[in-house]
Amino acid sequence: MTLWPWWVHVSGIYLAARLVSALIFMAAALHQGINPWVQARPDYWSFINIWDARWYGEALRNGYPAVLPVNAAGQVQENAWAFYPLFPTLGRVLSGVTGTGPEWSLTVIAMVCGLGAALVVYRLFRLRAGHPAALWGTAFFATFPVSAVLQVPYAESLNVLLLSTALLLVIQRRYLWAMPVVVLMSLSRPTGVPFAAMMVLLFLARLWQFRAGRGTGALAAAKLTEPAPHRTKLQSTMLGRTVPHSAAQLWQLAVLTAVGSAAALLWPLIAWAATGDIAAYTKTETAWRGGGLVPFEPWFETGTLLFGPALGLIAPYLLVATFALLLMSRPVAALGLELRLWCGCYVGYLLVFLHPQTSTFRMLLPLFPLALGAVLVSRSRAYRSTVVVMFVLLQIVWIVWLWAWAQLPGGGDYPP
Repeated sequence: MTLWPWWVHVSGIYLAARLVSALIFMAAALHQGINPWVQARPDYWSFINIWDARWYGEALRNGYPAVLPVNAAGQVQENAWAFYPLFPTLGRVLSGVTGTGPEWSLTVIAMVCGLGAALVVYRLFRLRAGHPAALWGTAFFATFPVSAVLQVPYAESLNVLLLSTALLLVIQRRYLWAMPVVVLMSLSRPTGVPFAAMMVLLFLARLWQFRAGRGTGALAAAKLTEPAPHRTKLQSTMLGRTVPHSAAQLWQLAVLTAVGSAAALLWPLIAWAATGDIAAYTKTETAWRGGGLVPFEPWFETGTLLFGPALGLIAPYLLVATFALLLMSRPVAALGLELRLWCGCYVGYLLVFLHPQTSTFRMLLPLFPLALGAVLVSRSRAYRSTVVVMFVLLQIVWIVWLWAWAQLPGGGDYPP
């Protein structure tokens, strides 16, 4: 087993995790009653093609509406513009080539991208840790309570594949190669804005480091010129953390930052051009929450709803403080500047724009670099195995509680 290539280990872990998720899905489907999409007690394939999978199928079949649907009061209603185009476009291509339906093509793409994401996540973790820790980090990612979404017709698996690839290329300073990946990532799910924010902060940090011009950087750079057999990839990465960027690298980083910032606005601009409404995307995105986009406010509203008027107003600040302490902890600090910046910017993005609800759990998946930080808390195999078991148990909770549809007593439902 130890003589097998790394990709065999990663693939085995990921496929085993997806088999466990499939068994949970099938068990939950046996208890699924009447719902808006499929018959009661559906089969596995029908059961995973509900919720937002129907919207991706709609975008695949009919594209995006040229006129935003509105109600009698003129408020924009739910429509396909909330769902980014890369995933349904790939599904349309696969359906055209194979002659299969949207449900099959989107599911296949999601499953293949999920496996690809696991392989890239391992390579990313390998830059910051040895093989055992990187493998455990991949296992944490593959069994995370919402990881079941990686095998359903949602764009999460495609987005994580592109996001992890972009982060890998950025850490390796292959900024020109990262540009097309970042553009595609920005057309898969709304991660372009926090990624652009990360790139701005990273550029400023590297510019400051470049201007500092410490002598130790030149010494480390000389070490990096040694032939590859004399140093491991991990040693090269560790040295690379202290080596200032060259002027050429800084220019490439600046260009990538500009490209990422433009790509973050690409889908809203396309929605504007297609519908004639400058706020077409944001109006559609907020149609599900029943109100306009007001930064930060939903977190205080939800805090008040959950914890009362006093503690509810403090809860968002406590959340931010707790996450800041997490980023400064020793295991997370080992992730390096780029991954910590990404996690911080993504959480900041959620705080500004997200309306917290049950689907928030699914939106935590892009914080997958923290899986390696969780591994580095302890080398104990008992600890790491316990985390995997806990994740699987919580995955049962997520599927049974949120994926399996049940109408609330007052109407509505809890979306996954």
